[in-house]
Amino acid sequence: MEYLDRRRDRIERRLEAVLAETEPDELTEEMRHVTLSGGKRVRPTVTVLVCDALDGDTAEALDYAVGIELVHNASLVIDDIIDESELRRGTPAAWTAFGYGPAITASDGLIGEAFALFSENERAMQAVAESMVELGEGEAMELVSEPVTEQEYMELARRKTGALFRAAAELGAIAADADPFTVEAFGQYAERVGVAFQMRDDVLDATADAEQLGKPTGTDAEMERPSLVEVTDLTPEEATQRAREQSSKALDSLEAADVADSEAKQFLREFAEFVVEREK
Repeated sequence: MEYLDRRRDRIERRLEAVLAETEPDELTEEMRHVTLSGGKRVRPTVTVLVCDALDGDTAEALDYAVGIELVHNASLVIDDIIDESELRRGTPAAWTAFGYGPAITASDGLIGEAFALFSENERAMQAVAESMVELGEGEAMELVSEPVTEQEYMELARRKTGALFRAAAELGAIAADADPFTVEAFGQYAERVGVAFQMRDDVLDATADAEQLGKPTGTDAEMERPSLVEVTDLTPEEATQRAREQSSKALDSLEAADVADSEAKQFLREFAEFVVEREK
C-alpha cells in the first residue's frame, strides 16, 4: 500500500496547492470545504495509475488528476442541491454550509480551476469536455426522462458516473502520450469500473448504515430516484452481481491495452474488483 499511499499524498498536496492559489478568500474557503472535507480520490488515483502503467510523465498526470477531482467535486455540489442532501462525506453539504448561491459559485470556481489545468493540451480538453457533456445529459435524464428498464438504467449510469471515470483514465494515458487505441482501451476499462461503482452505490444506499457511509441512505427510494434497485426487481445481491459483471468487462478492457505487468497495472486490476465489494 505504500506505493498507492505515496501517490494519493501527492494528489492531496497538489490539490491543496491549487486551491491555495484561488481568490477571493471567501471562494477559496467554499472550494476547500467542498474538496478537502474527505473523499476517496478514486478518479485522480486512476489518472496517476494509468500514467504510471504507461511509464508516462507523472507531473503532468498529477495536474490532470487534480483537475478531474475538481470537476467531480463540482458535480457533487449540484447533486446535493438537486437531492436536497444536507450531508456530504459526513460534513454539511456546500449549500447547507454556505447557501445556494455561494455553493453554485463554488461549483463554477472548481470547474474553472480544473480547465486551467487541462488548457495546454487539446486532447485533455477534448476528453474532459466530452465527459462533461455526458455527465450533463445523465443528470437531465435522471430528472426528466427517468429510466424504467435495466438497459435505460445502464445508459444513465454510463453517462452520470462512467463518463468521468473514463475521462480520468484517458487523461492518464494522454499524459503518457499514448496512441489512440491505448487511450480508448483504458477509457473503456474505467467507464465500466465507473458503472460498477454506481451500481454498488445504489446497493449501499438501499442497505448500508448512514453513519458508516458518511451520507444519508434510503434517498433513492424516498425521492423515487432511478437506482438499479429501484428500476429493476433485482435484489441487492443480484444487483451486486450485475456490478461484478461490469468489473469483469473492465478487466478485459485493461488487458486489451496490452501494457506490461507492473505495480500500477496490478492496482488497476484490484481497483476494478474493490469497487464492487466496498462497504462505503
